[in-house]
Amino acid sequence: MAARLGITAGDPVMHTSYVYLADERPVQLAESWEPLALTGQSLVALPEVGPYAGVGVAARMRVLGIEVGDPVERVRSRMASRQEAQALGMTPPGPVLFVERTYYDQATGRAVETADVIMRGDRWVAIYGQVPQRG
Repeated sequence: MAARLGITAGDPVMHTSYVYLADERPVQLAESWEPLALTGQSLVALPEVGPYAGVGVAARMRVLGIEVGDPVERVRSRMASRQEAQALGMTPPGPVLFVERTYYDQATGRAVETADVIMRGDRWVAIYGQVPQRG
């Protein structure tokens, strides 16, 4: 994660784990890392605690005066690991979409958050790009 965040291995980060539900069933797992050198002295340091709890990355970074654009994502499909399948309620293990996602400060190009996102392959479809507006 240090390489993806552009920090030195061993630098302090905030690591947060998430399980997302649909119809009360797990459909997505996420592990997120943010450099504490960036957020550590602010109320946004803890993504799930305080006045900014549950607010997305872009809104939390805006509190720090940082504007982020669309994340850069590396997407691939693979079979779920045993641990992932168990967490997602997949029996037997099946395909997942695996996304390495990183948000960058638009002004400096510095990575401000990176995450590994794992989605059940039978519950998600990835669509990229924007459909043009009709006149």
